[in-house]
Amino acid sequence: MGWEIAHLEKCFRNLFPKSPAGEQGAGLLLWGIMAVQCWLIPAAVLYGCGLIHPVLQWGIESVMCWQILAVKSLRVEAMKVHAALQKGTLEDARQAVSMIVGRDTARLDRDGVIRAAVETVAENTADGVVAPLMYLALGGAPLGFLYKAVNTMDSMLGYTDPPYTHIGLVPARMDDLFNFLPARLSALLFLAAGGVLGLDIRNGWRIFRRDRYNHASPNSAQTESACAGLLGVQLAGDAWYHGVLHKKPTIGDDQRPIRLEDIPRTCAVETVTASLALILLVGVRFAVFNIM
Repeated sequence: MGWEIAHLEKCFRNLFPKSPAGEQGAGLLLWGIMAVQCWLIPAAVLYGCGLIHPVLQWGIESVMCWQILAVKSLRVEAMKVHAALQKGTLEDARQAVSMIVGRDTARLDRDGVIRAAVETVAENTADGVVAPLMYLALGGAPLGFLYKAVNTMDSMLGYTDPPYTHIGLVPARMDDLFNFLPARLSALLFLAAGGVLGLDIRNGWRIFRRDRYNHASPNSAQTESACAGLLGVQLAGDAWYHGVLHKKPTIGDDQRPIRLEDIPRTCAVETVTASLALILLVGVRFAVFNIM
């Protein structure tokens, strides 16, 4: 997906007029092509497999679903940051966290690196775990791949700074739409997971209600606010993207300094959240199919 998005972006920038309207049109066409094919190709593959044998279709779709979910990979990448801070240099940690965040990491101090890792685990619990599970439950692997295409286009193009301001408008707005419900479900499950792990669920609920819209995106602060409250730390704030400083509100109260242990603690909440989401969504799908 990433390879094709990059090549389509380059192609459409040359084909469309270099104006705001032209670039928005390029972004719309790019989004449409990616969304349609990322649903159609796996749907066609699974249809063909089903004609051969239902067990083959089941096996191939299982592999597809495994590719779509990011429960383990998110935890592994975050713990690489933890290991770099524990055994390596700050520069090693900056490099490790740059693999999982979109912001510039060269200016981050130790606390900034930890905060970035915690934030990305919290935020990506929604769009890397719960949202894919929800779309898999609704429409199987084809809908899951369509969602991943939407999410990948936003990650690569959905910035407000040039040269993405206009070409990334449609991808960013569609990502907001697709993640609206999953982000809120993720936050509630994140709070429940925090309760299972003995974290401060009362404070988590308080900060979630107060700060869940402290972000330019209507969805990104949903799980981040729940995480900040559960841990009793302050997240977000100003950040650099593509060399430009973005002034951002903070999320949570500065009840204590952020600590290295907050990375594995957040990863644990993510894992429990994934388990709760799986149980809930499988239960809903089972109930719906039984009713139908």
